[in-house]
Amino acid sequence: MAKKVCKRCKLFVNESECPVCKTSTFTTNWQGRLAVVNPEKSFIAKQIGLDKEGEYAIKVR
Repeated sequence: MAKKVCKRCKLFVNESECPVCKTSTFTTNWQGRLAVVNPEKSFIAKQIGLDKEGEYAIKVR
């Protein structure tokens, strides 16, 4: 089964609602992964505007 990704914030989600942006619009059409462990210290997380821990898709369609 393909993992689903929130179309708005690009977070990988297992629930029926995204815990970050509270939307329920998902897709299974994504590319690349980014794991954010410590968003306060992560240069990449700051550059792309992520402020929550989690696994994110790089490109979402």
